[in-house]
Amino acid sequence: MRFRKAQTIAFILLLAVGQAFAQDDSAEKTGDATATPSPTPELTGTQLEGTRVAEASVLVYSQFTGRVRMNQIRKTTVEYGTIELTDAEGKKTKATYEKRMLRGDSLDKTKIRIDQSFPDARYSLVYDGEKIFGVFGTTVFDPRADAKASFSHSIWHGLDALLRYYENGSKINFEKDEKIMGVDYRIITSLDKQGRKTTFYISKKSYRVMMLEYEEAGVKYRRKFYDYNYAQNTLVPYRTVLWANGKRVEEKRTSTVTFGQEVGEEYFDFS
Repeated sequence: MRFRKAQTIAFILLLAVGQAFAQDDSAEKTGDATATPSPTPELTGTQLEGTRVAEASVLVYSQFTGRVRMNQIRKTTVEYGTIELTDAEGKKTKATYEKRMLRGDSLDKTKIRIDQSFPDARYSLVYDGEKIFGVFGTTVFDPRADAKASFSHSIWHGLDALLRYYENGSKINFEKDEKIMGVDYRIITSLDKQGRKTTFYISKKSYRVMMLEYEEAGVKYRRKFYDYNYAQNTLVPYRTVLWANGKRVEEKRTSTVTFGQEVGEEYFDFS
């Protein structure tokens, strides 16, 4: 059994090496607009190893079909679920949510809208590829700073900061291998063009992201991922939990997620 697992990991890494060094060639052959960033300089040392780990994860999340195919499948996303928020006093608030995404050439060009229904209000947060704003009924408003920050963090410090690092032009660096509570992790960091840094703890056994960390405005955040399953041949965590400075502040449970449904521009255009 151990030998078989070792073979699987070796196979993943071997594929990842080829994936890492054939990006531009793949983009040219497929004509895929989502994989055409500027050529990157030759990688060495920790950047090379970090890229190998990142590419191995991309292969796992795409069920070994690769980045281009995953981009095609996830051209649009429609997701439903529940979210539980905990404030500084420990009070919990539950809401249902609907999330729609229209994939762009890179993460900053992706359009995202999340409609949240709380017991006393329903409103939307929208990123239209340029800015974040709120919508209440038909009225556009500037969200509270904490709500805007939380929405922003979910975009720039989420799984796509890793899975779309190539399109985003981010730099990947291998930090170390570490065992935490009996689990072996490969720890890498992603640094995007705006200087946003996210640390990913990737299982050495499965190459799934088990948790990530980032820091914003002096607050240290940690998000853990649970209940992984495949949706249309791509890997999705159906439950996530977020901590801020060691305190649990959010739990999200996804009930359904569908890729490829029609998501029109009208969901994001309130001009």
